[in-house]
Amino acid sequence: MTGCASTKELAYFQDDLAQATATTGAAERYIPKIQTGDVLSVQVSSLNPEASSFFNPYSPIAAGGSVQAAPASPTTPLQAVNGYLVDATGAIELPMVGKVNVAGQTVAQIKEKIRGMLTEYLKEPTVNVRNQTFRVSVMGEVSRPSLFAIPNEQITLLEALSLSGDVTIYGRRDNILIIREENGQRTFGRIDLTKRDVFNSPYYYLHPNDVVYVEPGRARAATADRTNQILPIVLSALSFVAIIVSRF
Repeated sequence: MTGCASTKELAYFQDDLAQATATTGAAERYIPKIQTGDVLSVQVSSLNPEASSFFNPYSPIAAGGSVQAAPASPTTPLQAVNGYLVDATGAIELPMVGKVNVAGQTVAQIKEKIRGMLTEYLKEPTVNVRNQTFRVSVMGEVSRPSLFAIPNEQITLLEALSLSGDVTIYGRRDNILIIREENGQRTFGRIDLTKRDVFNSPYYYLHPNDVVYVEPGRARAATADRTNQILPIVLSALSFVAIIVSRF
């Protein structure tokens, strides 16, 4: 019983619980920028659909049917996505337009850049750009550890934990680890979910390829110890019973 987690260890955002209402600051909203290795979906439309189709090689219309991602398998758990791969130089190559430098720019900036280039070929073009490879991983003491693809390119730590079924009763809520790799550097951030200042943290908004790790707490260690202590006794008792039954 001494190894069990207390209610205080399990509660989120505990500051000023006696107050009926309270306010706190919020972290600056994160706007992701495209990096090398990302895969972009670029959809073009204009007053002339037939002309627009030349710039949409990955769309169902241009392909003459529906385009489906390759199914995942045990050896390749990630689904293949259709789109333009940002190469080592930070560029993608569009039909007729050629290379477009996109690394270090936001999706909105890339959209306007491509639209300006297409005015030479199309009348009143509109462009939609999405990052197909915005993913975050949630590991450790959560109900459903997994790798999540984020279609709207924005997710908070709390939303990622909700997708994974929340932290289990055995997980440490006061020391969540976020591993982030950007511009060739890896950083390690810690967040205490029992405090309200989580909303001010630079790790509140997750970045592409972030890894969230929830480490086990004392209760999990105590449970493992009890299992290791009881299991040999149970197995010995079953062996003894089997010997007795075999003799009579």
